[in-house]
Amino acid sequence: MPTPVEKAIWFIESHFAGNITLDDVARVCDLSRFQMSRLFSYATGNSVTGYLRGRRLTEAARALASGAPDILAVAIDAGYGSHEAFSRAFRDQFGQTPAEIRGRGHLDGLALVEPLREDPKVSMQLPSPRVEASGPLLIAGIGRRFACDDFAGIPALWQEFTPHLGAIPGRKSTAAYGLVTGTGAGDTYFYLAGVEVRDFAELDGALTGIRLPAQRWAIFRQDDHITTISATIHAIFSTALPKAGLTPGDMPDLIERYGEDFDPVTGAGGFEIRVPVI
Repeated sequence: MPTPVEKAIWFIESHFAGNITLDDVARVCDLSRFQMSRLFSYATGNSVTGYLRGRRLTEAARALASGAPDILAVAIDAGYGSHEAFSRAFRDQFGQTPAEIRGRGHLDGLALVEPLREDPKVSMQLPSPRVEASGPLLIAGIGRRFACDDFAGIPALWQEFTPHLGAIPGRKSTAAYGLVTGTGAGDTYFYLAGVEVRDFAELDGALTGIRLPAQRWAIFRQDDHITTISATIHAIFSTALPKAGLTPGDMPDLIERYGEDFDPVTGAGGFEIRVPVI
């Protein structure tokens, strides 16, 4: 089972753009404020509020270095109600003002607070998968390329995608999908957070569409917390697929599926991992 710190990191990384507090983090982890603060600080060397503030300001710094035209809009996105409060917190965090970072256009030398990776160190035995033939499957969403050892940035990508959910034309169901492909291309992989659509004809230019061919899928159900996803994927490829006598296909590497039972606030409710098989 995931620890409270693992749950806390996932919750913060999935929701830091919103108005969350230490109380919210503690509630998700079924702990008091005091217990949550002590556990988090001991495990990470940072306070919950310090990590939350650092992550918000780091993402704000990225937006400014990329040329965001409106500093107040960036401030509001980071949870600050005024330009002055944001600038003061930004300068305290990085030693430079928002305007200076936007002007120089890069983040070199800044002490950025990157997402923590706190994967459960557990091994698991998975039941045999069910095998289904289906497709083609059209997934539309927001994608980004990550380093092969970087899984900590994925929750923030889901945050970026979530505001688009209500405006995607031709959405086929309430399920959401995480598509992983291109592993090994320059020691990176491509991750797409998206939904299934009927076609790409009216797709917004900000979204990416990927069409997967009809094929056989090995489908593994996981009812534990979302923080067990890395351990689940490891178990699938290291033991469960070979034990089932199945060989992975080529495209994609895998798909995560989050159905109606999944709670994006708590991370509970379970998920599926689908792997194309020959």
